[in-house]
Amino acid sequence: MENTSSASTPSASSAHWTGLSSYARTEILFWALVTGGLFFLFHLHGNSQEVATCRHSLFLWLRSRWVGDYAYGMFLPLASLAAIWLRRRELAAAPRQADWRGALVIVVALFFHWIGVLAQQPRISAGGLIILLWGLPFLLYGYRFARELLFPCGYLFLAIPLNFIDSMTAPLRLFATAASAFLLNGLGLKVVRVGAGLYSGAGNPFAFNVAPECSGLHSLLAMTALMAFYAWYTQKTLARKWILFLCCIPVAVIANTCRVILVVAVAAFWGQERAMGLWHDYSGYPIFLIGIALMLLIDRLINLDHTKAWNRLKNRLAGRTSS
Repeated sequence: MENTSSASTPSASSAHWTGLSSYARTEILFWALVTGGLFFLFHLHGNSQEVATCRHSLFLWLRSRWVGDYAYGMFLPLASLAAIWLRRRELAAAPRQADWRGALVIVVALFFHWIGVLAQQPRISAGGLIILLWGLPFLLYGYRFARELLFPCGYLFLAIPLNFIDSMTAPLRLFATAASAFLLNGLGLKVVRVGAGLYSGAGNPFAFNVAPECSGLHSLLAMTALMAFYAWYTQKTLARKWILFLCCIPVAVIANTCRVILVVAVAAFWGQERAMGLWHDYSGYPIFLIGIALMLLIDRLINLDHTKAWNRLKNRLAGRTSS
């Protein structure tokens, strides 16, 4: 029996490669070079701020920041890829034609990266990376193709941790305390508010200090990311998308206020030790469900046919009056 060498027969991968058109092979090589260039620019030369802990990698710097209130950031790139998958039919149907305006976008992105490295501001470099990820398809495939990528790429900006957001902790903390005290007193549970502290006015004694970790900033950031994706996916018009997205602020504030109220209520009826134990540690999960319920309610109200709803209400009122 003749022994045929495996080198004499082409493998399936090589046969598939030779079967591709010259344009497809050029396109694959182009994106391979782009991937190598992105690795060189942003992994090997993307961070000049914390070289000791993150080396020169922008990706390692981002990973080091995706903790605590920003832990949700590690899931946003996956959500962005999911958005691209959901738009795969629109991307496949979009006409493809090189658009040299994309070169200007790429120049702007590289400028942001250069400024970020010089100023030791990885956040600026991260913004440059996101712009570059949008500008490259713009250059190669044209604006109509890149338009379908506006949200998946823009969504990544929510994954960049920003320092000024931490300054919102104090006002959110005070608002949650004031609103909780007002509502608890309105419900008949006497509460005295002193700064960010809530103290029992009568009955079972309790004393709470709404810590910075309970300010609601984590809920706000997480709801922002969730509602941005939900608004993009479910709403048909740009105005409705923005309305639902901007409602993330009151939704997060209301949900966090509910959490403070429930913790104080549990302390008033079952003691502070129980309230600060298991309930306090795990109350964030049901409160997040409250936020989702509010999001769905706002979605319902936005898409409600208000004319029909108003006419239906008038008919019901007229029927009750006549009876």
